[in-house]
This record gives sequence, structure tokens and C-alpha cells, in this order.
Amino acid sequence: MTSAASAPAPDTARPLPVVLAGARGHGRWHLANIRRLAQEGLVRLAGVCELTPLDGNELDGLGAPEQSADFAALLESTGARIAVVCTPIHTHTDLALAAAERGVHLLLEKPPAPSYAEFERMVRGVRAAGVACQVGFQSLGSHAVTAVRGLIADGAIGTVRGIGAAGAWSRDLAYWERAPWAGRRRLEGRDVVDGVLTNPLAHAVATALRIDGGDRAEDVAGIELELYRANAIESDDTSCVRLRTARGDGTTGEITAAVTLCAERPGEPYVVVHGTGGRITFWYKQDRLLLERDGHAPETTEHARTDLLRNLVAHLAGGEELLVPPERTGAFMRLVEAVRTAPEPRPLPGGAWRTEPGTGGDGSARRIVTGIDDLVAAGARELALYSELSDGSGPRAPWAVPAAEPVQEPEPKPAREPERKGAVA
Repeated sequence: MTSAASAPAPDTARPLPVVLAGARGHGRWHLANIRRLAQEGLVRLAGVCELTPLDGNELDGLGAPEQSADFAALLESTGARIAVVCTPIHTHTDLALAAAERGVHLLLEKPPAPSYAEFERMVRGVRAAGVACQVGFQSLGSHAVTAVRGLIADGAIGTVRGIGAAGAWSRDLAYWERAPWAGRRRLEGRDVVDGVLTNPLAHAVATALRIDGGDRAEDVAGIELELYRANAIESDDTSCVRLRTARGDGTTGEITAAVTLCAERPGEPYVVVHGTGGRITFWYKQDRLLLERDGHAPETTEHARTDLLRNLVAHLAGGEELLVPPERTGAFMRLVEAVRTAPEPRPLPGGAWRTEPGTGGDGSARRIVTGIDDLVAAGARELALYSELSDGSGPRAPWAVPAAEPVQEPEPKPAREPERKGAVA
């Protein structure tokens, strides 16, 4: 977020006091990560913002941090230097601004905001406050991303034809019932946009955009969307998108992502770069690459990863470049805005899905879209939307409807800034 001219003054205090907003659900991952970095002396957990306080078991090894449901007051009473925000999507902007206004640096979970206007409001506030902000796309800390870009630059797979992304996960029905905002496009008049493309498998698109080099808002030249749902929710659970990029150096790119939360056999999501002389597959949760190129044996490599909170601490201490500043998520936020303003996701016909026992062992069921695993893989392989996939005799996804004609993304108009009040996680 910050440039060299506006970077915060070095913060050499150790360990840095951290407040975590949202410590349950996915927040448990952040709690464990803070514990790990605290053991190294880099940070200490000064406060937890939760509606229900954590118990001693949840705080094992983390001391006795102050706990409160009032985020702003907690930041002030603890003297926090960093806030980790892992709360419902529609609360991100207000909580980020509450931290920024108090001079507290940020690790903000993805997606950073539920609309482009809210994203711009957050960016303006962070910039005005002069604090650092890191967006929580953990896959962008993988050293494999740099390795892929290096292989492309060296011509290892020839000229890039396009980038595919595939994600086939499964979620039980209980997943959609875990919180009032889960699976919602909006809640009580506020945008939420909790769909498969924008939240659970958001890393697939964000990682593809970083590899493409067109990850800034101004790099997006067009978006085609197909949004579907098998579950009884507002948002999409089975979708695909094609993004066209036009980068500042005059080059162009194309990314096609196919994702679902209704997989028959859930697997690891991946990004695949297609070239005229080979391809590179990147399983981004495993930091693993497979290079396949003409005239060579396949090569598999595994790579290290830089933790984003560690990177933020290093930025504050010594000016290390942030890995995921907000401006490097601008293109992803164009996608969020396109999903937000798109027609409601199309419900799949009853014959396209079935219900089976869930995988959580709690008696919950899950909905499975028949054949979706193969469709997701084919979309990434052929750089095709679901409606474009054919087996020669007809469409492979008869329920799919062609996306609207692609249009160049207009510059969204910022919404009028609402009154800012005390934020509660």
C-alpha cells in the first residue's frame, strides 16, 4: 500500500503487539500463526476482538491478552501496532479504517472489501493514515509464484497462450448455515458477495492474476462470468470466469478460472500456464510446481513460502517490500465488483445435482454437481467457460448458459462514504 515516500517509520520494538479481530472459524489459523511468530519473539498477542471471549484452551501459549467486542477501544487500550482482521466480509472496510485512523498497521483477510467502492474507500483511508496494509492472499507469499514468472520470462514454455485456474472443493450444508452472512450476496442492505469465486477459491484467481502480471485494477480489460448454484443460497457455488488483461507494458493476457464447492472428489486447486512449448502447473496450497515442456522430462519442484504477517513485520522493521499491498489486488476487486453487479446466480436444475452424506462426520449432507470435477479440469485445460465445453456431440454442461458479451470494465464510481461508527467484530 505504501510507497517509499510514504512508508511508515521503522518500528524496531520487539515483539510487536497484535490485536486479532475474528479468532474463530478461519481466525483459528491466524491465532495459530500468531502463536508461532510469538514463539520467535516477533509479535505478541495483545488483544482479541470477539463477541464471545476465547477460553484458556483457545489461548494456550498466548498468555492472557485483553479481550473485548469493541475493536476500536481494544486497539487503543492495548497500544497495538498491528491488527489482523479476519471478520465477515462486509465488516472489513470499517474495521480497517478504524485501525488506520489509530495508526495501526493491517493484515486484512481476503477479499479486502465486498465492492470496488468500499475497496477504494479503504485504500484512501489507509493511504491518508500512512499505515501499511497487507491483504491476506497467502498463496502470493509462495516463492513458486516468482519461480513461475521466471520460467515464463526465460521462455521455458514458449509464448504464453493463456492461464487456467481450477478449484474443485466440497462444502457440507452446515457450511452455509454457520453464520448469517455465509452464502449471501447482501445482508441487511449491505453487500457481502460470499461466493466461490470471491471467497473460498478466491486464491485461484488472485494467484493467476499475479502470475499474469495484470493484478492491478487498471490492467483488467474485460470480464465474462457464469455464476451458478446447486445449494439453496444467494451466492454462487459453481462458477467460471474469463478475465482479459491489458498490462501497462502493452502486453495482454487471458485467464480462465473454473471453480466449485460441489465437487464429487475434492482435490487440490491449481493454476496452469499454457505455452506454445509446454505448460506449468502450480498447486498453490502445496507450493508445488510441475514443468512440462517439449523435448524434456517433466520436472517437479517444491518451494518455500513467506508468511504474510512475518512479511508485514519485516516491512515495519526494515522496509522489506510488502508482498500483497492493496493495489496489487485491484484486478481481483474488479472481479468482486463484476460478481456483485451480475444477475443472480442461476439455480442448477434438480437433475444436475444430487445429495450425499457430508464429509464432516456431523451428519450434515452435501450437494454434488454431477460431472463437475471433469468440467472444472476441462475449463482450466481448454481455457473455456462451462457453456463453451463440448464433447463433439453436444454441450458437456447442458445447464450452462453463455456469458454476456464481454465489455471493457468501466471505472466504478465511489459510493458516498457512510458515517463511520465504532466497529465491532
